[in-house]
Amino acid sequence: MTQTTKSPLTHVRHVALAVPDFRETVEFYRSAWGLEVVEKDAGVVFFGTPAHPEQYIVRVREDGDKRVDLIAFAAQDAAAVDALAQRLGAAGVRLVTEPDRLDTPGGGYGFRFFDPDGRLIEVSSDVAQRRARALEPTESIPQKLSHVVINSPEVRATKRFYEQHLGFRLSDWLEDKMCFLRVREDHHILAIGQGPHTSLNHVSFEMRGIDEFMRGTGRMIRQGKPPVWGPGRHGAGDNTFSYFTDPVGNVVEYTTELQRIEDEDWQPRTFSTAPEEADQWGTAGPFEAMVPAMLNTPDQGLWTPSPI
Repeated sequence: MTQTTKSPLTHVRHVALAVPDFRETVEFYRSAWGLEVVEKDAGVVFFGTPAHPEQYIVRVREDGDKRVDLIAFAAQDAAAVDALAQRLGAAGVRLVTEPDRLDTPGGGYGFRFFDPDGRLIEVSSDVAQRRARALEPTESIPQKLSHVVINSPEVRATKRFYEQHLGFRLSDWLEDKMCFLRVREDHHILAIGQGPHTSLNHVSFEMRGIDEFMRGTGRMIRQGKPPVWGPGRHGAGDNTFSYFTDPVGNVVEYTTELQRIEDEDWQPRTFSTAPEEADQWGTAGPFEAMVPAMLNTPDQGLWTPSPI
């Protein structure tokens, strides 16, 4: 897929996490982070937000191992799902499931495959939408899933996979250690960071605005959960950030005002980790302080299909 070809993907739908500390993690995303339970079963909870029509944006499943079960992206229609599955299969990409009806909340039509690092990816269309409402001023809960950042020992090879097979386009680099990839106007819905092992770097949730972003950050601090980095404003993406850890050590971010790229002739830039570029405001604290948390522990579920 060439860089001039429009990606069949439109946005990131959800991230599915498997965790050993199930009850504590579920309570964190519900009461501290501000998501709402939309469906649950034995050992699995689906979380959504009232502000977005996506059926759910986080899934938490009980397991003995900590892993990312899957990352799900939306395709524009069923024809795009079929064409993408056929193209990936022809290119030798390992398909875990063929395109078919989905039995997760909202249904839809999709398939799953492994990326080069062994993480499970789902692409789907025609998922039923939930009724959504606009958040009120000061309502400091996530209004949507903004982006997902992953760690790879082979950043450039993983980047090429997402560009060539899924139509992602490069927005910017953070030195040569992280690339920011888009499919539509949002500066990035996926970023890939250099790491010693394959793992989840962080999951980012967009807030209504600056005030709600700060109120959410303050709520976490008042609950005894200070940021590992933030609040601040990035150079790449120009978005605000406050990073926290969930009970199993995954990093989650509150953000807002992510840059939009509408220029088809956009030229990617390279940002440094200098303090004034890592945090334009100068309020977040040392950049190095958050690196160990974002490297995370090695993903225990690579090359293994999710049971759900």
